[in-house]
Amino acid sequence: MQFTAPQFKQNAARALVDPQLQKALNNVEKGFIAKRAAAAAALPEFDALRDNGRDIKNHTLAHLDLYLEAYEAKVKEAGGQVHWAEGAEDARQIVLDICRRTGARTVTKGKSMITEEINLNEFLEAQGIEPVETDLGEYIIQLRGEHPSHIIAPAVHLNKEQVEEDFRRVHTHLPASRDLTAPETLLAEARQVLRARYFQADIGITGANFLIAETGTSVIVTNEGNGDLTQSLPRVHIVVASIEKIVPTLEDCSQILRVLARSATGQDISVYTTFSTGPRRDEDPDGPEEYHVILLDNGRTAMLGSEFQDMLRCIRCGACMNHCPVYHAVGGHAYGSVYPGPMGAVLTPSLFGVDQSGHLPNASTFCGRCESVCPMRIPLPKMMRHWREREFERHLNPATARYGLGVWAFFAKRPKLYRSLTGIGARMLNMIGGAKGRISSLPLASGWTRHRDLPAPEGKTFTEQWAARQAAGKGA
Repeated sequence: MQFTAPQFKQNAARALVDPQLQKALNNVEKGFIAKRAAAAAALPEFDALRDNGRDIKNHTLAHLDLYLEAYEAKVKEAGGQVHWAEGAEDARQIVLDICRRTGARTVTKGKSMITEEINLNEFLEAQGIEPVETDLGEYIIQLRGEHPSHIIAPAVHLNKEQVEEDFRRVHTHLPASRDLTAPETLLAEARQVLRARYFQADIGITGANFLIAETGTSVIVTNEGNGDLTQSLPRVHIVVASIEKIVPTLEDCSQILRVLARSATGQDISVYTTFSTGPRRDEDPDGPEEYHVILLDNGRTAMLGSEFQDMLRCIRCGACMNHCPVYHAVGGHAYGSVYPGPMGAVLTPSLFGVDQSGHLPNASTFCGRCESVCPMRIPLPKMMRHWREREFERHLNPATARYGLGVWAFFAKRPKLYRSLTGIGARMLNMIGGAKGRISSLPLASGWTRHRDLPAPEGKTFTEQWAARQAAGKGA
């Protein structure tokens, strides 16, 4: 995808005035938040499972090298092959080598954020190999030449009229008079078109929600069954996964699965949870002849041992963006990267550098909703603050912001002077606000007042009120 994170402010400004997008974004709040809350409330041990999931991932990350080696050994024992990729180019080249060796011309794909991260589709197309997305949302945005705007609902930014228009534009072999006004008819048409592609595919590529060290198994969760057809019908199955997807045992995987779907879509569990271990055996009725796993680093090991290691616990449920007021306002494409929302605001600078994506950790109200709903209890606001600190240390933010913080720090280190000036400032702002209690224009605050009024202080500062209450308590 085209990386436009440095243009986040411009992207967000366009998104805010896009009426179709704003209408579509209402579905995020309506479709996810209440369902997640109901699913969590219905499971008494939900929070205990979150704690267990956090502990499982922390343990795994502390011993990641050992579990990766154990996983590789089990994959080989089952007849599969493991390939190690340091960066995106390495992973793409491994996929290409397998395609060329097997003579593959068509590749079907299950929904995979990691293949989005390495721009695999564009790369394969440039090599004369056709990738076909089989997840409904991914298929729709592939027809449009777009990338996902959400990690579990890739086409959440679209409405059914747009989808109908795209189907009629691309599916020209079907009768023009067909009725596509209902979502069910759109689904049936996509299923009809994609069924033929499954049987044409030489290779199937999936991501992995989990990789199990105990058995050498890759796990995918889907609601459409497309992942099963993608990995079982072609001659070759390729799993592309980042190294932090490892969990030690089947029991560990089952514990985290209990919070994954509940956090993502409000389901008890996804419709399909598929465990794959190696290529087809002699007694198997179907399955691939070859099974390959590409383990991608792409900046993950640099996060180990840093203040951003907790981000590697992420299980890609999307709960953080489902509850994020900034995501609700601008959608996923505004972030200009594969990963939107709060998790993208932490992960994108880790992968591409804070110099290229420093706007993202600044696009937060720090309301804390993302951390409160994260099934892995990832402290996302804290890590966004760390990126802001890095940005400040490297002088990447505007000079006016740095000087402003410097002035504030000067007074904050001198409490008596700080209290005196804030008291004067509060009274002046109260006078400016007048009877309305709000300020429509204020020097040095135009970034706020250009779009909304600034509430005027109603009385004394907090420190003044606190001191008065303390004095009254002592007098009593």
